[in-house]
Amino acid sequence: MTRIHQLFDAARAAHPDRPALTDGSGRSLTYAALDDLVRRAQGDLAAMGLRPGDRLLVVAENAAPVPVLLLAASRMDAVLVPVNARMTAPELAKITAHTEPRLTIFLSDVSDPARLHAGDAPTITLAGAALQVAGPFDVAPEQVAPQDAMTAVILYTTGTTGTPKGVMLTHGNLIFGGESSARLRGMQADDVIWGVLPLTHVFGLTSMLAAGLATGAHIRLEPRFSAAQTLAALQSDVTVLPAVPQMHAAIMAEARGQGLDRLARPLRYVSSGAAPLDPDWKRRAEAFYGIALQNGYGMTETTAGVTVTNNAIGDPDPSAGHPLPGVDIALDETVGREPGTGEVLTRGPHIMRGYFRNDAATAQVLRDGWMRTGDLGRIDAQGRLHIVGRCKELIIRGGFNVYPPEVEAALNDHPAVLQTAVIGCPRAGGDEDILAFCQLVAPDAVTAQALAQHAAERLSAYKRPTRIILTGPLPAAATGKVLKHRLTQHFADLLKDPAG
Repeated sequence: MTRIHQLFDAARAAHPDRPALTDGSGRSLTYAALDDLVRRAQGDLAAMGLRPGDRLLVVAENAAPVPVLLLAASRMDAVLVPVNARMTAPELAKITAHTEPRLTIFLSDVSDPARLHAGDAPTITLAGAALQVAGPFDVAPEQVAPQDAMTAVILYTTGTTGTPKGVMLTHGNLIFGGESSARLRGMQADDVIWGVLPLTHVFGLTSMLAAGLATGAHIRLEPRFSAAQTLAALQSDVTVLPAVPQMHAAIMAEARGQGLDRLARPLRYVSSGAAPLDPDWKRRAEAFYGIALQNGYGMTETTAGVTVTNNAIGDPDPSAGHPLPGVDIALDETVGREPGTGEVLTRGPHIMRGYFRNDAATAQVLRDGWMRTGDLGRIDAQGRLHIVGRCKELIIRGGFNVYPPEVEAALNDHPAVLQTAVIGCPRAGGDEDILAFCQLVAPDAVTAQALAQHAAERLSAYKRPTRIILTGPLPAAATGKVLKHRLTQHFADLLKDPAG
């Protein structure tokens, strides 16, 4: 198998009449119907001038045309560049200039932001929908690589720590990610996957879409996360919930607001992201879902998956789990300041091809066959990986190392806190203050003083926040991942107010 569409071809051959996709617009496609739509889209794209090696930029939110265009591009040896329609016009302009797409397609039938980005671009019927298309533009295609080394997608990072870069993932990367996710989750053709993670992000693309297509499962695509809508779906037919910690917190808060302490029907599989799981919070989440909450670690550059847990319900293990089969991990302890802690390195079939048109950045992270993740971690006696923070996010206070995830986990354990983001703020003398931005489940649900006492009961003195700022929604990417580099600007008024 050398192309991502071949995963789908196998599922279509085995389950032609089973449901493949539904989306928020009401579209519902069997595997046979999806195949027909992909083949028609392939012909339409060729007629519009898309060639092997060309970049196809798709400005989208989750809807059926996204997987249709991915599979059509795969059949044509074109490169899909999916970007979230909710980004700003300047952000999109930078990506467009860097990518130089042959065609740009706007999913304007399901996304108001996409319609605004499209402007007066012509509307045509494509991928079973009325979409707007710009181009073809006179650009040079990439060389088509042999076997599974061809770039399948270019995913632009969220920019949580800096300038976005275009991550080139090969067909081999996506096939490995999809098959590994499906196998580790024990996914089956009768599974129903809640597809709210953005398909413009690696987690949604591999753990949700590629894994679903690899098993012939039914993927219910939704353009945006709603805790109330997700809760209703979980109590209906959904069996698999891939999500990030912020989503889990919102779902459980919504349930409490409805007077529910657990789902009426347990899921078959539920997973979280790489954030450390506080054992008490994990226990409450498992009681709510009725099954074990599995954790994992990955990033765009590693096709999502590096490690994953496979724990029984009630296991207090807070780690990110063991490496996936075929994946190696190691630590560079020269980067860490404590014995047994270092920068996480990984190698295997999950590693990206590199950054698009950025050889210098590629050389910084791909060295001697290893990917340097930029994350700090430790490996316990059982071989499980524990993520303790980002190299650049490490806070030095009083000569001690403070890892933001540990502080965040302690504050998130309070029932009035929906999520927390912790950053360091330099001060004179080379020391740093610890700022904790806490989004509450409801305004005035708790005071900063009460949270400070809560933290004092759980954290050593040097780890306790210098200041706790009570906030509304934290600035976040489409995945729900908090954009820490925007916190001080976003909450500038609160930071001026000593009572904030």
